[in-house]
Amino acid sequence: MFAFLPLVAASVATAPPLAPPAATEDQAASFEALRAIDLRLATIAHRLVTANAALCRDTAPATGLVLQAETQYDAGSLASARTVFGFATPVAVEAVVAGSPAARVGVQANDGVAAIGSQPLTATATPPSSADRDAALGVLERQGMPVRLTIVRNGKRQDVQLAAEPGCRSRFEVVLGTKMTALSDGKVVQIGVRFFERYRDDETAVIVAHELAHTILRHRVRLEAAGVKGGLLRELGRNAALSQKVELEADVLGVALLYNAGYDPASAARFWRDNGDDIDGGIFRSRTHPATQRRIAAIEAAAAAIPPGTRPYTPPILAQRDVPLR
Repeated sequence: MFAFLPLVAASVATAPPLAPPAATEDQAASFEALRAIDLRLATIAHRLVTANAALCRDTAPATGLVLQAETQYDAGSLASARTVFGFATPVAVEAVVAGSPAARVGVQANDGVAAIGSQPLTATATPPSSADRDAALGVLERQGMPVRLTIVRNGKRQDVQLAAEPGCRSRFEVVLGTKMTALSDGKVVQIGVRFFERYRDDETAVIVAHELAHTILRHRVRLEAAGVKGGLLRELGRNAALSQKVELEADVLGVALLYNAGYDPASAARFWRDNGDDIDGGIFRSRTHPATQRRIAAIEAAAAAIPPGTRPYTPPILAQRDVPLR
């Protein structure tokens, strides 16, 4: 429901709005639970984007901040959101990744963010909308390093300077709902909340790395250039074949991304072996995705090809990002 840079968030604009719970206490508990899940995704994403910055053409300052805006909340939930998150300013810190540049200078959850660099932050969107949050992230993405913030805590303004690291430019969102959502549109990676309910963070990292690989390999752009159709047509013929091709490319690069970030590269094959049918639907698998055993074989081959002790490792598959899909 929220976002950090480079990437995390599930926003009200990208997920079905929450029905107002019966009691304010229930809303508050839900918001704290969502904050914890947003932080889990932010932590995984921060680790992946900073460790793999050398593999990415587009980078942005990785601060470890998870930002949100007051205007993301509708009238039925705003009072509870203010109770839980404070909102000393219209844009505020939802959470901070441990050990990140923001954490090292003492930025805390619920700090207001009055300005990023020389740009004051305001909220003008009509709720519920993620537009003000997204605008703040855009300002953050354009900053040089170090990143300067003006924060507000207990009514006092304070200027802080973050020794941000370069990270792959991407935003990450937690999506509410019952589906096992995992997708990348080339700019935003969306991960369904169900992954965090079912799997450990090191397991969910396999999915996050796979979706980040789609972004790095420019799959959205390459599929569109190849004329691949969406919707039901994507399940047929050449459309399905090229869709499966990019899924395997993302599987292979995802292994390298995990390795560079210090995860066990063998974890990807284990995850798909244990959970592939659950995620891909077993016999009801979409034709846009390879069979689980085919994915596992490609992943195991990619892991075996990693030279020990080399980080960051740049796999040969990275050269495919400029190759037209045929």
